[in-house]
Amino acid sequence: MTKLKVMTIFGTRPEAIKMAPLHRALSTCPDIEALCAVTAQHREMLDQVLSLFSITPDHDLNIMEPGQSLATITTKALSGLDALFSREKPDLVLVHGDTSTTFAGALAAFYHKIPVGHVEAGLRTGDKYAPFPEETNRTMVGRLADLHFCPTGTNRENLVREGIQNGLFVTGNTVIDALRLTVAPDYAFSTPLLQSLPFDRERIILVTAHRRENWGQPFSQILDALCHLLDTFPDVRIVLPVHPNPAVSDMIHDRLGAHPRADLFPPLPVHEMHNLMARCHLVLTDSGGLQEEAPALGKPVLVLRRETERPEAVTAGTVKLAGVDAGVIFSMTSELLTDPAAYSAMAQAVNPYGDGHASRRIVQAILWHFGRSPDKPEEFRAL
Repeated sequence: MTKLKVMTIFGTRPEAIKMAPLHRALSTCPDIEALCAVTAQHREMLDQVLSLFSITPDHDLNIMEPGQSLATITTKALSGLDALFSREKPDLVLVHGDTSTTFAGALAAFYHKIPVGHVEAGLRTGDKYAPFPEETNRTMVGRLADLHFCPTGTNRENLVREGIQNGLFVTGNTVIDALRLTVAPDYAFSTPLLQSLPFDRERIILVTAHRRENWGQPFSQILDALCHLLDTFPDVRIVLPVHPNPAVSDMIHDRLGAHPRADLFPPLPVHEMHNLMARCHLVLTDSGGLQEEAPALGKPVLVLRRETERPEAVTAGTVKLAGVDAGVIFSMTSELLTDPAAYSAMAQAVNPYGDGHASRRIVQAILWHFGRSPDKPEEFRAL
């Protein structure tokens, strides 16, 4: 019997982290011919992940250009993938999450009448501009996809409310699979400044912030809160990998660059970032992925956004919404720094996002859908 030709498509570092364990699982399945195509929507940060997981793309569109707009990314990815699908004719295209590459990949596949599998399906805030453009991207992909690989039952319920009834699978999140490949108790940092961090003497707060909706005044408020924390708690150190976009990096370096307990880094390699997360005290972030990763490592997370498409962690108690008001961020972080019970309640809550077997469930769902296996995958259920 001819193998199923399954093509994974991604273009950014977060997508690559979450698709890497799935691509590995597809590549080891005897019934599947696994292909990988990247748009390189983000070039350097994507290449870090490809190197770490030893992935050599079969196709690289290399679309990144200086000052690229969302329209440029989408149209270049759509055009490149259109030509690629004409040549390769995959049986299934897998896209991840909510980037411009994700939407372009699903749309190009739709134009070729190729089935689409959406990994990390069903996340919603209900506000098409928050996060921007991710909420609208993933909503549109939900209408185009044939298979929906939902991390949680809540994600599946979101799709059912939108009238999507078929092809729904609750698999857990593949990012938990990735953590099992990168985090090690005896890990030795290769970044010199990370090697010298005083984990035994200072409480390290890992911060990431770069969302478009936070640019401007909200970002200034976040930085106000960080400065206040450093001034108030002499045993606290801020570690902040700085996103390269000047709208973010210029403000961060201006406000924190001279502070002796604020360590600013370029974006860290995935294994460095994951192991830093495993050793830090807590996480402040406007990222989506860290809301899933940090709870799996027992780290409280304060989300620097007004809403989250990941409410399961809020319900479980591993994540709290801090918003973008400096006073609120400072107050909520201070509670975790001064109240051991509050800290423990978040650190010890059950992570609702996965058990490390999401990739296996997705592969099994694909085989079942195409009639290559009689067994439908078991559903992931958080303990």
